[in-house]
Amino acid sequence: MTRKKIKLAYITNDAARNAAYKKRKKGVVKKLSELTILCGVEACAVIYPPGSDSQPETWPSTVAARSLFSEYKILPVNRMEENRRKELTQVMFQNLGRKELQNVKKEDLDELGWLIDQNLKNIDERIHALVKAYAFGVKT
Repeated sequence: MTRKKIKLAYITNDAARNAAYKKRKKGVVKKLSELTILCGVEACAVIYPPGSDSQPETWPSTVAARSLFSEYKILPVNRMEENRRKELTQVMFQNLGRKELQNVKKEDLDELGWLIDQNLKNIDERIHALVKAYAFGVKT
């Protein structure tokens, strides 16, 4: 038996609106729970109940939702920095051995210089570690 189509409109009856809210909220939380279990993803929901004086409800819990929000608030910034560093590393290796830089914007020059300095420091540290290891007869 098929369900009848529901006309989407504001429910004026308070009792009917609250009942519909509770049923729909339960369905959304169930679907979200299924999504997290079946797909192995982290998810949370913030649901604002009717009435301006009500506190929002969170699923799975307020603590879990806050930790997810704080984690994913920082994550895009870290990813952007990581992507930027990878782009500049790619540009650095493309221009290796050239007399003039190609495909480098003026605003990227400072960061590219910093990246080159960091790579040179890492190379120097590795050389010193290998020299020390060679002096003590340790195989690396």
